[in-house]
Amino acid sequence: MNTDSYIGTELEVFAHAHNWKEYVRRKINPYLKGDVLEVGAGIGTNTPVYTAKATYETWTCLEPDACLAAQIPIVPRSERIVGTVQSVADRRFQALMYLDVVEHIEDDAAELKLASDLLKPGGHLIILVPAHQWLYTPFDKAIGHFRRYSRETLLAAAPPNLQLLSIEYLDSVGMLASMANKLLLRSAKPTVKQIQMWDRMLVPPSKIMDVLTAHRLGKSLLAIWRRLK
Repeated sequence: MNTDSYIGTELEVFAHAHNWKEYVRRKINPYLKGDVLEVGAGIGTNTPVYTAKATYETWTCLEPDACLAAQIPIVPRSERIVGTVQSVADRRFQALMYLDVVEHIEDDAAELKLASDLLKPGGHLIILVPAHQWLYTPFDKAIGHFRRYSRETLLAAAPPNLQLLSIEYLDSVGMLASMANKLLLRSAKPTVKQIQMWDRMLVPPSKIMDVLTAHRLGKSLLAIWRRLK
């Protein structure tokens, strides 16, 4: 993950995805304990959401783009660092989270190896990525996505010193909307209104449908690992 200016323009738009962020928060909240590192924190739209009900001791927001990092809100017991995981190589954390970040990193396996080295024994690595390469669109390319993921490709990128606890697809209803967009609308960039409509009308039924489909369908993929030693 290089220290550089971020080329994407979607961060402000996806700040309006309140139901989606809460859905993910409920999934990962049990693991947000001790010293937490949020990698690729962007402008910090996730930070207040995920710290609100977490029992963390310290929260470190790591962002390579200085302009974005300056916008990250300060929450209790938190700090902002401009840099990459190499910038905190001398520290250890109970939890590392990459929320829609790994797809921006060309050598994802090397990045996750560095991340696993930052975990304390028993610590957790939390990764959320966009799913299904066949859903890759000009929008993905425009915001610097090298790829989208399947279960197999995400698992292949993980280092062997991690034990997989869970991996599941999320947002099955949203996946159908993404398919329609790619085949019919071909919108290069979602608008605030489109994000709000997805968040209000599609995320709630996805919570039900995801359970009914045993988390085998979805446009996002969430995985959680534990470091063994």
